[in-house]
Amino acid sequence: MLEDRLKAVIRDIPDFPQPGIVFKDITPVLKDQQLSAAIVDELATRLQGMVIDAIAGVESRGFLFGMMLANKLGIPFIPIRKQGKLPAKTISESYKLEYGQATIEVHQDAFAPGSRILIHDDLLATGGTVVAASKLIEKLEGVVVGYAFIISLDFLHSSGRLTRFSDNIIALARYA
Repeated sequence: MLEDRLKAVIRDIPDFPQPGIVFKDITPVLKDQQLSAAIVDELATRLQGMVIDAIAGVESRGFLFGMMLANKLGIPFIPIRKQGKLPAKTISESYKLEYGQATIEVHQDAFAPGSRILIHDDLLATGGTVVAASKLIEKLEGVVVGYAFIISLDFLHSSGRLTRFSDNIIALARYA
């Protein structure tokens, strides 16, 4: 089962990036080409039947599998980046992290109004980043059709923050 394979490879890094945080490190997954391909295949399978115009990946780990998934589905990839990293005109959204505050941006011309966007990130923790990404999509008159994560920290109960945008929430490895 893919979830068991992922949990066997994902490593916990205690007290990173600050004391009290247990970081779920996916870099060991990236060393395994077969596991990486299985992740993309499983996400694509679970998304069958959904109409998706583009995938928005959240910097930076959301770029890794988000781009591969967009390529597999034959749709565009939209980078959502940290403030000041995109070269053209952007819109921004600030939010609180588990351990601070941040601002993310997307290009104003990233997609046409009415586009159906799937948001991808490697991990769902408190949901702050993907809520901010969802707000960016809505500011540009897009529709959030769902979310795809490799990991969900279900014990933080954050999926409820996302359902106001979409109740289509996929996670391949869940930690209760």
